[in-house]
This record gives sequence, C-alpha cells and structure tokens, in this order.
Amino acid sequence: MGYIRFHALNAALKQKPLSIKEPKQKRSELFGVNVFNDTSMREYMTKETFVALKEAVNLGKKIDRKTADQVASAMKNWAINRGVTHYTHWFQPLTGSTAEKHDAFFDLDSSGIALESFNGSKLVQQEPDASSFPSGGIRNTFEARGYTAWDPSSPAFIIGTTLCIPTIFVSYTGESLDNKVPLIKALTAIDQAATDVAKYFDKNINKVIATLGIEQEYFLVDKALANSRPDIQMAGRMLLGHQPAKGQQLDDHYFGSIPDRALAYMRDLEIESIRLGIPLKTRHNEVAPNQFELAPLFEEASLAIDHNSLLMDLMQKIAKKHHFTVLFHEKPFAGVNGSGKHNNWSLSTDTGVNLLSPGKTPKSNLQFLTFFVNTIKAIHDYADLLRASIATAGNDIRLGANEAPPSIISVFIGKHLTEVLDELENVSDGRLTPEEKTELKLNVVGKIPEILLDNTDRNRTTPMAFTGNKFEFRAVGSSANCGKSMTVLNTIVAHQLQKFKKEVDYLIEVKEMKKDDAIFNVLRELIKESKDIRFEGDGYSEEWIENARNRGLKNTSNTPQALKYQITDDSIALFESNQIMSKLEIEARYEVELEDYVKKIQIESRILGDISQNHIIPTAVTYQNKLIKNVRGHKKIFGSLHKEYSSEQIKLIQQISKYISSIVTDVELMTEARKSANKLESIEHKADAYCNKVIPYFAKIRYACDKLELLVDDEIWPLTKYRELLFTK
Repeated sequence: MGYIRFHALNAALKQKPLSIKEPKQKRSELFGVNVFNDTSMREYMTKETFVALKEAVNLGKKIDRKTADQVASAMKNWAINRGVTHYTHWFQPLTGSTAEKHDAFFDLDSSGIALESFNGSKLVQQEPDASSFPSGGIRNTFEARGYTAWDPSSPAFIIGTTLCIPTIFVSYTGESLDNKVPLIKALTAIDQAATDVAKYFDKNINKVIATLGIEQEYFLVDKALANSRPDIQMAGRMLLGHQPAKGQQLDDHYFGSIPDRALAYMRDLEIESIRLGIPLKTRHNEVAPNQFELAPLFEEASLAIDHNSLLMDLMQKIAKKHHFTVLFHEKPFAGVNGSGKHNNWSLSTDTGVNLLSPGKTPKSNLQFLTFFVNTIKAIHDYADLLRASIATAGNDIRLGANEAPPSIISVFIGKHLTEVLDELENVSDGRLTPEEKTELKLNVVGKIPEILLDNTDRNRTTPMAFTGNKFEFRAVGSSANCGKSMTVLNTIVAHQLQKFKKEVDYLIEVKEMKKDDAIFNVLRELIKESKDIRFEGDGYSEEWIENARNRGLKNTSNTPQALKYQITDDSIALFESNQIMSKLEIEARYEVELEDYVKKIQIESRILGDISQNHIIPTAVTYQNKLIKNVRGHKKIFGSLHKEYSSEQIKLIQQISKYISSIVTDVELMTEARKSANKLESIEHKADAYCNKVIPYFAKIRYACDKLELLVDDEIWPLTKYRELLFTK
C-alpha cells in the first residue's frame, strides 16, 4: 500500500468522536447570544437610537451621523464586554466566499494614551483593497480603492474575539462588487411589486418580505484521507478512482442512524450556529455514503443568505476540530448523489400571511392563485436566466442524474393543482356571470386547501417544484452563494407582478370590469402563456428532452452556454428597468463567472495530469515490472512451457501497457488543448475551448486510470480509494 495512503487510513481508523459537552442552557436560551440583536440593542442603546435604527431597517430611512455614532458605541461596548478585541466588515465578494479585514479597537489618542476606539464612520464604511477581488474589468489593478458599507438589516455577530459587521462591497465609482447589493435591490423590487398586488386583497398590507429556507447538502470525509488525495485537496472532488462495488444502491444510508463521529460534529456545529442566531432545525443522513444535510428555519431572504455563507465558514472551521474535511463540491464522487442547496422561497406580508399558502376562503385562495400563477409565468419567461443563475463548473457535473434536476428548467405543481389551473384556463372571456363566479369560487378556488392536504408528491427530477406553500428551487449547487439565484428569482417575479398589476388596472379602469373579473381574466391568459413550463413527469427521460424541445424549452448543458443568457438584451433590460444592476455590472459579472469557470477547469486539468503521470503511471510500471520478473521466473523454471503457464501474466502486462500508453497520449493531448485555449484572448472563446476541447479528455484519462486501479496490486496503489473515503466512519 502506498505510504501516504497507508498512514492516512491508519490515522482515520484511530479517530474517535470528540466528546461534546452540551451547554447547561436550552438551545432556545443560547439562541443569538453572540448576535447584536434586538435584545442586545435595547440593553446597550437609548430608546431613541433603537427606534431610529429599526426605522432605517424596516422603512428604509437614512441613518444620520449622530445615530451611527451611538450605534457604534453601543456595538463596541457590547462586544468588548464579551471579550472582543477586533472588528471587521464581513462581506461577500464575487469569489463566492466571504471576506474580512480585521482592525483592533485599540487606538492612541493625540497625547499617546491607549484607548478602545470605534465610531460611526468606522461602522458605516471601510476601505479594503478592491484590486485583488474579481471585478470583471470594472476596476484596474492600479485602481485599488473599494468600499464596504454597513448593512443594518443584517445584525453584527461575534466569531472568537472579532466583531463581524455585515456589509455590502462597492467600487470607488459605485458599481457593486459583491452578491449582496443586487440582492437587496431585488428584494426591494419584490416588496414594492408584491405589496401593490396584495392590496387587491387586503388594504392593510404595507410590506411583503421574500422568505427563504436553504437546505445545505454536504459530504464529510476524514481529514487524513482527504489530504491523501491531491484532487480532493485542490479541486474538492475525486477526479479519478474506480467506483466501489457498494455505493448507494441499497439506500441504507438515507435517513439512517447518524454515525457517532458525524453526530458529534453536528452537535458542535449546531451549538455554535445557535449562538450566532442561525436557526438550524433539521439534520439527517443523505442518500450517498458520508453525505449529510442540514436545514434552518425560514428567514428573510437576505439574512438567510448571510447565515448560509456564515454557516459554510463555520462548518469548515468546526470540521477541523473533528478531523473532518467538508466537501461542498456539487459532485465530489462519481456514481453517487451530488450535493445541492435547495432554496425554499416564498412571500410573506407584514400582516403575517404567506402569499403562496392557500387560505380557508375563496378570497384568500384567489390571492394565492394570483401569486402562484405569476411566479410560474415569471419562471416561464425567464427560464434561461434562471438556468444561468445556477451555472458553475461543479453544477454542470451534478445536474441531470442521481436526484439532481436536469438542465431543462421546468415547474412541477402536482396533479391536483394542474387540474385547478386547467379549469381556470377555461374561464369564459369577459365578465363572469354571477353563476359562473359562484361556481368558480366554490367548486375550484374554494377547494384548494383540501387539494393541497393530499398533494404531497415531490418530483426530484424538476428544477423548480411547488411544495404546498413555497417554491423549491432544487437546481442551486451546494457550493453556491444563493445571492445570485435569489436576485434573479425575486427580480423576475417582481417584474411579472408589475406587468400583472398594469393589466388588471387597465381592465378595471378602462374596461370597467369588477376586480375579481379582471384578476380572473388576466390569470387565465397567464396560465395559457406559461403552460409549456409545467411538467409532471420524469425529467431524466429521453422523451422529456424531445418534449421540452418541442415546447421551446432549452437544454443548456454547460456553463459557458448558460451564462450567455445573462447578457442578452432582454436580461439587461430586465435588470436595468428594475434598477437592480447596470449593463456594466451585468457584463462584469459575466466575465468574472467565465474566468472562474476557466480557472477551475484549468486547475482540474493540471491536477489530473499530475496524478496520472506522477502517481498512477509509476505505480503501474512498478507492478508491471513485478509481473515481468514473474514471467522471467516462469521461463527459467518451465522452459518452453513458460508461455502456457504465464499467459495470464503476459495478458495483464499487455493490458497495463495499453492503459499507460492511453494515459500518456491523452494527457499530452489535453495539455496541448489547454495551451491552445490559454492563447485565446476572448474569455468567451477561452471558456468554450476549455468546455469543448479540454474537458472531454477528463473522462478518457479517468477511464484508463480506473482500469489500472483494478489491475494493479492494492498493496502498492498510491491513492486512497473510493471505498475508503466513502465508508470510513
């Protein structure tokens, strides 16, 4: 057995679950103790400052310098009383991860006396170096200035001895350089548009909040085993390795008893998360071996995304204590389920109503149908943009198999709701007669709650599923920052609701229709226009691919192709008209994401070449030499009969030679394809070349390497194998 593999396995087998001491307090008592939340604010702020801050968050009012100074003073005192020494503006640049620069509260006054200093200007704004973050050409390297600006809607929190202040990140010239600024603007747009429509049903509604619950799937792998694999270390996934005889086919891991080591990790993670105000609720084994899932309660969308980003950081830090490595890659292991990040999205009013949940009366159900049908229409009209919002190199590998949705965007609503929409589609034109209106409300609209009680089917092969009181966007990858996909979803629904209101108002004001008649008429047309996006069958079937093509739905299988839909005239007009992003910002993100794609494939290509040439081939040659020595021994002993007795060994030598030759040839061709791609000036052409010219060699090289793994003596194989990574607990 290879030296590194042997010691990695030995170290992994010695690991025992850490003893986690449960706090004496209940989880509910621990919740948010490390967060500068309303409770902490009331304790450390004056009532006047607290009210001003809450009005800024809830009503969008500006915070003046005096209020900012008072908030900063309260925040500093709260943090220092909890042992904090530094503060940082915590933000989410276009790298997809989080970033922070720490500054000490420690300062010297003009006379050289040491003190703890933190004021409103330091709270509100900081200046990190923007040149080293992706900007897509918005900023040149010599134009380094960028700003982080406080986001008061997301509470500050403490990690270790550092106060973390959630912020946005913008360039010196004002363009957004993060995932949060467009999201906040999209949430403002959906608030305004949904509130306007909701007032048809309840004049007391003054605000609509997009809510989000993010289910996070991940793999836990022993740290020593992960570190023994160069591909897992640097790419987050196994680029080669023969699949074990047993994978997930027995379904014995899913919802099974959680292994002790994993459970100890989860308990530790949950305690720290609860302290940080992350409301983790659910934990369980996922389908693949060593795959797990956690899920929090629903929160406001912006806070939910902040919490998910913080949670991913926390998961990695706590994993180290438990001698684990967390794999967030969408497809770390071939042949078993990949990992997604299911985004459960809905809309709630300030009166406490979920707009995507039917009520007990026909009136509340008409409200439900209004938001339900408009969401489906938005997805229909901007399906390609939604596909672009989840496009990454890792997600390309995941989509389309093992319970991951396909690349074709469709919506699953279930048999019974399909029947409801079909019946609404046939509502007569113009004004409804009193009999028609009564029949429609009682026999169709009035029965929706009863229908949904039994409508519990869940289609795991659809990217977007309605699951009773929310839409579940299942196509988002496990490593993604959900800010991008949620910016798109909230923007397109806001845009559609704006159009809906104009059409309804026109029918009411110009055609003098009654409100319900106008709403039914517009909904009927939307149902007809969006029918093609609804699909209830098997998303993996060949029939669906042909069916989707006939419906005009695109099957966009790779990231370079998908990202092009971000920069179409329609997409740019959508974002600009809703004041979400400018054309410059959209095109900059397009370039950043293409560069990210190219770099990740480039890295994987280099890793694959290195492992193949420096690990696999030398090991195969070593074993081949043993076989040759064995054949020579046969000849010495058996003379002319040696070929008869050595035929299998000779055949094995020939097979090994064939696969070695194949690896050498394909690695050389892959390297040349990579060099050719690197010479291309256009990032679009470069991405296309990596996708279509470089990636195809991955499967060829892997096939030959995996065949050698089956042929070469297990005792000398240098790389930790699938069965060891997936089944070592």
